This record gives sequence, structure tokens and C-alpha cells, in this order.
Amino acid sequence: MDSLPEGYRALVIGASGAIGQALLQQLQADPRCAAVVGVSRQSTPGLDLLSETSIQDCAQALAAQGPFHLVLDATGALTVNGRGPEKRLDELDAAHLLDALQLNAVGPGLLLKHFVPLLASGQRVVWGKLSARVGSIEDNRKGGWYGYRAAKAALNMLLQTAAIEVARRRPLAVVAALQPGTVQSRLSQPFVGEAALHPEDAAQRLLAVLDALQATGRAQFVDHLGQAIAW
Repeated sequence: MDSLPEGYRALVIGASGAIGQALLQQLQADPRCAAVVGVSRQSTPGLDLLSETSIQDCAQALAAQGPFHLVLDATGALTVNGRGPEKRLDELDAAHLLDALQLNAVGPGLLLKHFVPLLASGQRVVWGKLSARVGSIEDNRKGGWYGYRAAKAALNMLLQTAAIEVARRRPLAVVAALQPGTVQSRLSQPFVGEAALHPEDAAQRLLAVLDALQATGRAQFVDHLGQAIAW
């Protein structure tokens, strides 16, 4: 991450997942990174994305290790409580929809609330959040995946709204919604084939994309090749 200050500090949220682990390892290997912290449900401090108290406690516990120049939110799931994405209208279930929104939009929104104050001021900082191309309303051409699409679209709106507010105090901040590509992982295995990217390759690409983005005062929705995606 050449665009960040020498000795930058980084945080990976959701570090136990395939992409989160790969991002953590890439940052640990960067000689310009002074420290990188990975948090998940299994870490110390732990973080439960479904509990604001847990999110707040984790942020407070990590405050002394900041300020952070790079925060990567690699949380999210295609399958929630054992159920995959709905393919048809007649599969919609209110409880499942709310669960998908809680995990893929509400939780990440609360991460913004409690972790943005830990970002450095007066320097370039980057907040990167794994999103999905299927969260694009304009790009939706196939339908299906109702709850996941809706949750990612809601997430993108939260990121865009937060980016506008963040820029008022941190004009050098970059906020990005990231499409990591189709990545091999335990969670995506039922939905992807062998042609999917290895997590290490996806992580390298995402970090390179973030490194090249410029602060605009707005959130940016980009894929792992740096191409803009319509909101």
C-alpha cells in the first residue's frame, strides 16, 4: 500500500474468512505496514456482527492500537442460518430477509459507526468494504437472490452516505465498496465453480485497487480490476 503513510496501521474485520485471512496475510507481508490487527468472532477481542454491544466493545478495545490508516471490512455471507439466496418470489420469507439485512447491511453499518472514529486524521485513510456486483440496481439483469441483492444494495447506500459525512472531517479519506470477483471459499462453494479466484489473488487485486483510488468525497463502487460498477 504505497499510497498510505510509511508505518501505516491496518485493521481487517472478518479476518477468519477466506478473503479476510488473505488480506491479513498480504498486509503482514507489507514492510510499510507497522501493524495489522485482525478481528473476528474467534479473535481477542472478539466481534459479533449481530451485536452492537460487541461491535462497540471491540472498537473501544482496539482504540489504543490506532489510529488506523486502512480498515478492511471483509464480513458478509451468502448463506444465512443454513439458507441460501432465494431464486423466486415464492421463496421470500420475512424472517430470512431480515436476517440477511442484519448480517450484510446493518452490521457493517454499525461497524462504520464505531470504527470510523478510529481512523487517522489529516492523512490519507482508506475504508474498504466487500460488497457484490449483485447489489447494483442498474446492473441487475438476471433477477433472483432477493435478500442478498437487497442487503448489498442497502449496504452500498450506507457506505455512500457515510462517505459524505466522513469526508467533512477527513477529506483525504477513500471509502470503497468492493466486488472481489468470484472467490473460492467455504461460504461460496455451493454457488461457484473451480474457475473462481484464489483468495490470495483476490486480496492482492483488491489492495492494488484501493491503493490507486483517489479521495473524491464520495464512496466508489469498483471491482477487483479497478473498474467502476454502476450503483
